[in-house]
Amino acid sequence: MTADQTHDRILIIDFGSQVTQLIARRVREAGVYCEIVPFNLAEEVFPTYGAKGVILSGGPASVAETGTPRAPQAVFDSGVPVLGICYGQMTMAEQLGGTVESGHHREFGRADLNVVAPSLLFTGVWEDKSKNVVWMSHGDRITQMPQGFRIIGISENAPYAAIADETRHYYGLMFHPEVVHTPQGGKVLKNFVRNICGCAGDWSMAAYRDETIGKLRAQIGQSRVICGLSGGVDSSVAAVLIHEAIGDQLTCVFVDHGLMRKDEATQVVGLFRDHYNIPLVHVDASDTFLSALDGVDDPEVKRKTIGKLFIDVFEAEAEKIGGADFLAQGTLYPDVIESVSFSGGPSVTIKSHHNVGGLPERMNMKLVEPLRELFKDEVRALGRELGLPETFVGRHPFPGPGLAIRCPGGVTREKLDILRQADAVYLDEIRKAGLYDEIWQAFAVLLPVKTVGVMGDGRTYEYVVALRAVTSVDGMTADFFPYDMNFLGRAATRIINEVRGVNRVVYDVTSKPPGTIEWE
Repeated sequence: MTADQTHDRILIIDFGSQVTQLIARRVREAGVYCEIVPFNLAEEVFPTYGAKGVILSGGPASVAETGTPRAPQAVFDSGVPVLGICYGQMTMAEQLGGTVESGHHREFGRADLNVVAPSLLFTGVWEDKSKNVVWMSHGDRITQMPQGFRIIGISENAPYAAIADETRHYYGLMFHPEVVHTPQGGKVLKNFVRNICGCAGDWSMAAYRDETIGKLRAQIGQSRVICGLSGGVDSSVAAVLIHEAIGDQLTCVFVDHGLMRKDEATQVVGLFRDHYNIPLVHVDASDTFLSALDGVDDPEVKRKTIGKLFIDVFEAEAEKIGGADFLAQGTLYPDVIESVSFSGGPSVTIKSHHNVGGLPERMNMKLVEPLRELFKDEVRALGRELGLPETFVGRHPFPGPGLAIRCPGGVTREKLDILRQADAVYLDEIRKAGLYDEIWQAFAVLLPVKTVGVMGDGRTYEYVVALRAVTSVDGMTADFFPYDMNFLGRAATRIINEVRGVNRVVYDVTSKPPGTIEWE
């Protein structure tokens, strides 16, 4: 946890929900600084944190079972406002003397919240007696409220969907206000942190920039830093931010691992050298990476292999410049929550990211990750604050393992060449249609199957390309982009006509969840 007490602060206690970070994002949107602490460290952190309010997150456990997580009693003894969300509501109710049971009607997905009493939590958001769309995900239910609470909202399967003790400023929500599927949820959270907790709302990207620069200088001192530059928004923002902090102590290393998109290496190096006076080393390590991936078809092994090789290359380059004590990366919150349990918390691992779960234990440099607590949209805002050109700030995300995870199964040069060409045609059609900025991320995937086709009078047996495009705000959830069928027809026709080795194109209409954005 940071020691900075410049701004009013909210503490979020994490019980292992996959969307706890979205609570932080909504709080920051309200201009209030916050940090997340796993429940098993909360008792240690809370007394010195200086929180003006506490939010208890959701989680996968059941309060009705023995041995499941609880909030520190010190939180309830402190007198600060508390908001419990889903599991957080359940444990707050149980700890304050109420009763929670499992085995009742479950409620997952969209639901209607009926406001049955006015509350400070809903002021200016939902009127009394109104019906409002919210997003539920629960199997437990409060069957008896703690003393001092009253019901302020109900749903079809949750008679205690929203409860409040206005005297002590304790509030509990069975639904998730942090997700976009609760359209007014952000306003509810803003009400809590600004109006109920009394936070000033003076935290911004400008403040984050200045404070992070100070922390970087304190962390790095006079040491040298190598930054892995991919050309994407994350590594670019990290590089410029660190350069503002330590100047020529930073050297950027762009590693071409042979898994980039068409002409990307040339574009990245050219763009970065044209805009910034930062030492940049361009390393062509494609032979090394592709040799190591030969015969590897497991996606986790791919990621970890690439992560290890990245570190090998960075360490070698560090020696060439006379040594570096730190490796800088553009790691974000979604990378962390999908790779490992957050700070020792109980959330479930989804997949390893090459720059998080894929780091080898024997790394000789310490990590600098100035964006680790930010979401993608926050990084874009920080990039604009730093003055980065829109060509960097507006780029679609591109994974560190590159095309290796867009080529399910074994990776070969032939398959990568086919994929590069298909992807370039697809993105060209997106730009021509004026859709690039409407889409969060778009890419082609080369499937490890071949199908029969007919071209001219001949039979073909060639690869299938899947097209993927999603809309999202933060990468934690995503919906497929609703293309016009004429667009898909044009893109498919061009790919089949222009890319040798492809005779079929399909479109992926899976949301996240249940799928991930990338295929591996």
